[in-house]
Amino acid sequence: MQLLYPRKPVQPFGFRKQPFPKSLQVRKKDGRIEPFLLSKIEASVVAAGSDTGEYSEAGAQGIIDGVINVLRSDLRDRRLVTVLEIRNLVEPAIAKAGYFATAKYYILYGTHKGQRKDTWQIREPVLADHSLAVVTKRYVRTDMKGRPVESAGQMLWRVARSIAKAEIAWGDERDVERTAREFFDRMVNFRFICSGKAMFEAGNDGGTGQLSACFVLGIEDSIAAIFKTLGEAALVHKNNGGTGFNFSKIRPRGDKVKNVPGAASGPVDFLQAYSAALSKILQGAKRQGGNMAILNADHPDLLEFVKIKATDGNIKNFNISVGAPDAFMEAVVKGKPWNLTNPRTGEVQKTMKASELFWAIVEFAHKTGDPGMIFLDRLEQDNPTPTLGKLDATNPCGEQPLLPFESCNLSSIVLSSHLRRKKADDPFGWEVDWDELGRTVRTVIRFLDDMIEANTYVLPEIERIVRFGNRKIGLGVMGFAHLLYRMGIPYNSSLAVQMADHLGKFIQKEAEAASLELAKKRGVFPNFDMSFYSGTSERYRNATMLTIAPTGTISLFANCSSGIEPVFSLLTTRRTFYEDDRKNRPTKSLTIVDPVFSEVLEAQIASRPLSVTREDVFKHLSKFGHLLGLRGLPKRMRDVFVTTHDIDWPWHVKIQAAWQKHCDNSVSKTINFRQGASARDVREAYLLAWRLGCKGITIYRDGSKTDQVLNLAEAKVPRSMGEKASREGTACPECGSELTYSEGCATCANCGYSYCKV
Repeated sequence: MQLLYPRKPVQPFGFRKQPFPKSLQVRKKDGRIEPFLLSKIEASVVAAGSDTGEYSEAGAQGIIDGVINVLRSDLRDRRLVTVLEIRNLVEPAIAKAGYFATAKYYILYGTHKGQRKDTWQIREPVLADHSLAVVTKRYVRTDMKGRPVESAGQMLWRVARSIAKAEIAWGDERDVERTAREFFDRMVNFRFICSGKAMFEAGNDGGTGQLSACFVLGIEDSIAAIFKTLGEAALVHKNNGGTGFNFSKIRPRGDKVKNVPGAASGPVDFLQAYSAALSKILQGAKRQGGNMAILNADHPDLLEFVKIKATDGNIKNFNISVGAPDAFMEAVVKGKPWNLTNPRTGEVQKTMKASELFWAIVEFAHKTGDPGMIFLDRLEQDNPTPTLGKLDATNPCGEQPLLPFESCNLSSIVLSSHLRRKKADDPFGWEVDWDELGRTVRTVIRFLDDMIEANTYVLPEIERIVRFGNRKIGLGVMGFAHLLYRMGIPYNSSLAVQMADHLGKFIQKEAEAASLELAKKRGVFPNFDMSFYSGTSERYRNATMLTIAPTGTISLFANCSSGIEPVFSLLTTRRTFYEDDRKNRPTKSLTIVDPVFSEVLEAQIASRPLSVTREDVFKHLSKFGHLLGLRGLPKRMRDVFVTTHDIDWPWHVKIQAAWQKHCDNSVSKTINFRQGASARDVREAYLLAWRLGCKGITIYRDGSKTDQVLNLAEAKVPRSMGEKASREGTACPECGSELTYSEGCATCANCGYSYCKV
């Protein structure tokens, strides 16, 4: 019997090599007569369960015992039997054990037999050195000693095959094989990459099976409910997920509890309790999971909440944001008063000027990077199922507004891999390959819908609303800055904003078409009749489709710029691991030049003499990370190859807003400020983001924390893993290399360490 996928030889239970019964023979499809071997049946049953994921090799024993009983009964007096007859006996035995998908899969197992030999095989992706280091450390399976047991290509095939197994629910094994290859081909050529969480977990026997990275959990105003939610969050974190919460239903500090005045702790105390408890759960035995805490702008404890990160190190495993309705923002602009209301009683507890509250938010964001803002009415505008609840919370990095128990299932298109040459003699002569981009969008929508089926759900409430409810997915992008580089478009320009708008519109259109097509065969999402699509022709398979997530580590794997962020620096330093140190500490440094900049620079040097040498360029970049102040390069290069701190903050906001127009979920983006930016600049950024229709905003001012995670050229890095960094957070806690900060995440280009882990 042909096995569809390359795998190590299965070691079946029993190893019965003798014929059973001894006189029984099997007629093959080609007419050959062979002895009947029970070991082949055992192997096929084990392999079928492995392919569908319904049972493990150990779990196959009971099924095999049942199959043996059937064969002994039905074949007892036979001397010759065909392969088809055997399948027709084994398949009901598998179904009788309750494994219906495997039974269906098994009966179709041999359809490829006798066809032309298939020459398709696993291929290895082309990887930069740091990409190989990241995939080896983060995503491939390892043995008990941490040594890789699969290559990058084998890892991608593992993921593609595992996700494509869901296709059996709507087709046969030919659909599984075809779809798995399609998924693999798109990933191995870096057309798209799934989330790092799914890349490690999918098909990994040593993982948890939880493919979703982030979740939202609801909090009600009672001790029992508060700690029930904390317990649910602990389970999510144990399975390597992150969580988001809105604490606004909790009564304020000093409120009455069971007629006892002044007894209530308030949401900030419970936030700190959550932080302390969840910080004890180390994911992968290395790091804490990420979290988001939101408090609405009308809560009486808002000022206490806003100031919570004034002390460095406080609740470091939480991002915090203020949930602001349009009414609050309008009151700020118009100078009106604002009521702070007790959520328990609905009574106004205090009235303040909205502008004073807003200024407190701005000042602490300027000082510490927190809080961000979530614009609640803008979230609710795109809520596809408003009758099921309001969207008032997001996942840890803010890109996915979710109802309680919903999760985000993510993958990102590599935009810079969807270009084609327009002018061979122009280093910036590239254009978007729209046909290829459309094919990738359709593939990823299918991939993500399959991911929902392949997922393991740690809580039944999660499966109920994710798989059997809204089926939300999050198709995102990365490599946007590199796409602009190749096309010769400065990030800080109207052309870049137009390109973001054009790309977003196209991807949205293709994604919706793909979801409509899936729904024709698989059905609309189960909560369709409770959604705002009910009664329309927009019969989608998925309630939401587009999300722009942080892609810190997977963008290192794909060797492209992260998300929709600009390139942070044209040159970074990577500390490398060498075997000449007994403790495997990084003993040497490797300078990495941005791949697109390097390509264009070499083309310029080859085409015409420059008044500046390659060494001069690298020396300047090693000090500053950007081209400002460097003479001798063509003006167009200096204009195009801008980096994070070359770009004034309004362009950051405008780019985010352009993408947000076409994302039914949200956008993870950091609005970076230079160190000298004022609090008033931050204020204007928050207002502009609201006016332009962003669903939220996160800012980071360079140098605003003593545990700075953003490393400029002058940042001191430990000479070895054993040497302490000059400031906490300036170096990767795993390997000592430099960290960069964007999209709300700190990421290490050396080993792939990331605070957000998406």
